[in-house]
Amino acid sequence: MQTAQKTLPAHLAIVGANLIYGLNYVIAKGIMPEYMAPRTIILFRVAGATLVFWIVASFFKKEKVARKDLLKLLLVSFFGIALNQIMFFEGLNLTTPINASIIMVGTPILVLVFAHFILKEKLTGLKLAGIALGSSGALWLILKNGDISFSGSTFLGNLFILINASSYALFLVLIKPLMQKYSALTVMKWVFTFGLVYVIPVSLPLALHTNYAAIPFNIWMSVTYVVLFTTVLAYLLNNYSLKLVSPTVNSSYIYLQPFLATVVAMAAGKDVLTWVEVVAALLIFTGVYLVSRRGINEVS
Repeated sequence: MQTAQKTLPAHLAIVGANLIYGLNYVIAKGIMPEYMAPRTIILFRVAGATLVFWIVASFFKKEKVARKDLLKLLLVSFFGIALNQIMFFEGLNLTTPINASIIMVGTPILVLVFAHFILKEKLTGLKLAGIALGSSGALWLILKNGDISFSGSTFLGNLFILINASSYALFLVLIKPLMQKYSALTVMKWVFTFGLVYVIPVSLPLALHTNYAAIPFNIWMSVTYVVLFTTVLAYLLNNYSLKLVSPTVNSSYIYLQPFLATVVAMAAGKDVLTWVEVVAALLIFTGVYLVSRRGINEVS
């Protein structure tokens, strides 16, 4: 049984990762599709992260990975890097941000289902109540800023986002046993290496036809943020947390993203604090607490 003190670093890591994701919506806005096609930025993300992980790993003692685990990492990287990122960016191009946000709120539910069948994680009343409260708060914040529209023109994009959410949920569950066996750096090094193999064939042709001379400095800074923070640091923090908490606990923090995005908007003077934000925040934090309260004790 794990104590709250032992799992505190994991929870702080997940909060940090979700803060990075929340800031990403503001910082990365404008890169696609004006300056780079979705799959071009994916190539930059995966190639850049692979390079960083291998460089950083060279300063630490080499950790040997069993051949059977390399095959597992090959599978995990397909769901966590290739299918996940391609479906998200291509889907976002074909649907609305509101639609995408609402569909992504379903990720913790998918994680709960996958974890139950694959990791034998128990479905408890507290977990279900926590997910219900967290999703209610997140949906309230999302719908406050726009209307849902599942019209025929956005159907394909919505389908892609649903595949993305399912893929990422499966990734969190499948990578959990590997994170308990190897360091987060070792796992991420191989996950992104294999991910790059998947991504290159579908991204390189578009990347070669990008007009890089027309990209201004501020956009390159946004690309740098996407590679170093949204990709390298956020993935590392998220997967480090899986050493200490269950995939269900990890995924429940996704409900913080609309709240953190709202906080960033308020700090930038683009939104004001209302009772909606206060009540939604209470629902989200209560939901995450309920999921975490049992999750850290059931799956180490």
